[in-house]
Amino acid sequence: MALNRDFVGRASAPSAPYEVSRVKIKEFAAAIGDDNPLYRDREAAQAAGYPDVIAPPTFPIVFSLAGGSILGDPELGLNFAMVVHGEQRFEYHRPIHAGDELVCVSTVTDIRSVGRNELITVKSDVATVDGEPVCTTYNTIVERGGAS
Repeated sequence: MALNRDFVGRASAPSAPYEVSRVKIKEFAAAIGDDNPLYRDREAAQAAGYPDVIAPPTFPIVFSLAGGSILGDPELGLNFAMVVHGEQRFEYHRPIHAGDELVCVSTVTDIRSVGRNELITVKSDVATVDGEPVCTTYNTIVERGGAS
């Protein structure tokens, strides 16, 4: 069944604040196999001009995963059993670092059919709790066989 096109332009409420910690950054860096000292060593990060360790560029996937509240809405019609990851990209205003408290607002920017598949693109604006823009993520997921 095709996804509900009325969701294009729909935005989520701001997420609960996500507190970025050194431990979570270190765990994420280990999970992706990146031993860059800027992700693990506070002194190395400060020597490079950062206030604390910074997060790898793909770290926002931890808390911004495709606008979960929107994608989970039954009226959208998304069948999670048929979902695969299509594309992910990040545009940064500044690096994420330990100590940041971040919120995310996600907006459905596109829904389209490609062959038998439905593609949905979600833009997530990530900012500090004080409103400072940090990054924007773009996530396209594919619902296999969902097109009418």
